[in-house]
Amino acid sequence: MTDLAREERAARGAIISPMSFLGLLLALGPVGGGCAGQAQGTPTGTAATEYWRPGYHFTPERNWMNDPNGLVWFEDEFHLFYQHNPFGDRWGHMSWGHAVSPDLVHWTHLPVALPEQPRYMIFSGSAVVDRHHTSGFGRDGVTPLVAIFTAHFTDRPLQAQYIAWSPDRGRTWHLYEGNPVLDIGEADFRDPKVFWHAPSGRWIMVVAWPQHRQVRFYASPNLRDWTHLSDFGPAGCVEGVWECPDLFELPVEGRPGQSRWVLVVSVSGGAPNGGSGCQYFVGHFDGVRFVLDESHPKPEAEFVPAGRLLADFEGEDYAGWTVSGTAFGTRPARGTWERQQPVTGHRGSGLVNSYLGGDQPQGSLRSPPFVITHDYLNFLIGGGAHPGRTCVNLWVDGAVVRTATGKNREQLEWRSWDVRAWRGRTGVLEIVDRHSGGWGHVNVDHVMLADAPARSATQPVLWVDSGRDCYAAVTWSDLPPEDGRRILLGWMVNLEYAGDVPTAPWRGTMTVPRQLTLVQTPDGPRLAQRPVRELAQLRQTRLSFADVDPTRANVRIARSGLRGPRMEIVAEFEFRDDAPFGLELFVAPGVATRIECDPREGRLRLDRSRSGSPRFHPGFERPLEAPWDAGSGRLDLHVLCDASSVEVFAAGGTVSMTGLVFPPAGAREWRVWGQDGSVKVRRLEAWELRDARRGSGSAAD
Repeated sequence: MTDLAREERAARGAIISPMSFLGLLLALGPVGGGCAGQAQGTPTGTAATEYWRPGYHFTPERNWMNDPNGLVWFEDEFHLFYQHNPFGDRWGHMSWGHAVSPDLVHWTHLPVALPEQPRYMIFSGSAVVDRHHTSGFGRDGVTPLVAIFTAHFTDRPLQAQYIAWSPDRGRTWHLYEGNPVLDIGEADFRDPKVFWHAPSGRWIMVVAWPQHRQVRFYASPNLRDWTHLSDFGPAGCVEGVWECPDLFELPVEGRPGQSRWVLVVSVSGGAPNGGSGCQYFVGHFDGVRFVLDESHPKPEAEFVPAGRLLADFEGEDYAGWTVSGTAFGTRPARGTWERQQPVTGHRGSGLVNSYLGGDQPQGSLRSPPFVITHDYLNFLIGGGAHPGRTCVNLWVDGAVVRTATGKNREQLEWRSWDVRAWRGRTGVLEIVDRHSGGWGHVNVDHVMLADAPARSATQPVLWVDSGRDCYAAVTWSDLPPEDGRRILLGWMVNLEYAGDVPTAPWRGTMTVPRQLTLVQTPDGPRLAQRPVRELAQLRQTRLSFADVDPTRANVRIARSGLRGPRMEIVAEFEFRDDAPFGLELFVAPGVATRIECDPREGRLRLDRSRSGSPRFHPGFERPLEAPWDAGSGRLDLHVLCDASSVEVFAAGGTVSMTGLVFPPAGAREWRVWGQDGSVKVRRLEAWELRDARRGSGSAAD
């Protein structure tokens, strides 16, 4: 029995201190931290939901899983360690689970590698192959694996970096007796990623300094003694805490001899579709410090066009707007209500703020009728992200033609609607609060018509994935030189609802492994990603056709008999005008998950509002969207569907969107949608995919 195995027995009875940072996080809700999901909301059901068990995405056999850890290739095996609670399907007792694969597709589950200890939990980190025997752990010529992880103490507010080593391909582990190897005495200092930097002949550690919105760089000759080099940040998205960093070099495709370093940082809040996400920075690393490339997007100032003001809410009453219910009171708010988080971003002192009395009251505001005299309707909005319940609606001819919500934050941002289709007609605006749970309010200000869209001041951010469900993504190390790939894996969830995902007896799924490249764009080098080539071995029934309109495409699809839930679709569309088009997946009567390509607005959307998923979280149904350059008149899509997920790679992989879905068991059809004459399917290939779990198993040797 190893020293870790002995201590695991003691750890099973350990009580997590209420002073633990993550214990506090789980009690308060999704405020971020620890690279761990919040555990509030719907209780776990007793019925198993195996029909949502993915066929080719990694899941634990049972219980809770979050971040991928220690991704390393060694002796013909891909190792996947992961944050794991061996004792339940909620966050807690954090340990390192372990699985190995020869091909990134078929995984063998192994016993827990690094179990929780009596005084600390095993938080996220990395693993390396000590080929140069710098650590002194290699014995009798054996090359050791070394794990570098954060010890999260449960008896006091402290996080420090520890190491452990394995002489037998990760099957057993020994804690280093000299731990900690890095301790700066802070409660939030975690998620070390370590790699060998050949030019300087030493190990480099990049580690998150979460509350500072920074990462720190350290160097070591032996994995035991670390020297501080530099810090990077704050930069990019700073709304949430920074976690789970990764740093690697990639060649720029098509530019021989050119390369850049990519720094990936997960952020617990502020992602483009709300909640958590993974941002990245392109730059240069000289072995000491990371600096941004000159092509990194620069901050943009606020832009408010001249136009016709409809409402600024600066008066003592609502100036002709009709009030119903109690949420809005009888006059505009003057900033922040009592016990509300600070409200920012409004113009002047007055605004609509339905937090009057907290999140419980409900009501609506309805504007006087107005003629739409300009091309765009602009307004500031904040508050809850509950479609249809905390929103602004534009009514024309008795129907809602545009709607918008906040992003579960108090900061108001500009939202612009293209209303050219209704210019000259009469509209009415409705501000709605019909939600009494968390973020059950809406903030609105400065409604105006103009001939250009307004834009909030922004700190541009590059996102690894623009969906809702890709977090804590890191890459494999030590792939052989003849392979040469950089492969990324993420935890497929959002921190806003990680603890509510309606699966049993497991909770937690990884994305597919993705190959990363750097492509040269007009804006500079940018990440592109595609599913790893090994997934092609799962392809079975195939469908292929070209140069057809949507109606004829759907005839071909129906005749083929090719159905989900496990599918791969590769398609190229050619569009002639601004009419939207796309794919519908997991289709059954009244049910569909829709991919929408909108050339007019230059947006790619993943709409889960009719996916048939259980309503386990109020923000889950909100459509996801990402910017997309529609100027070429063509769009390629690479789509992966599994039993409970959709991953979309578009525009050569420069746009990606990942979303969980939980459709009814019978929702297996799919189709193309769009207007004949407006869009053509230039080519389409699709395959049913085999369940990769068949033939996989568990082993301990």
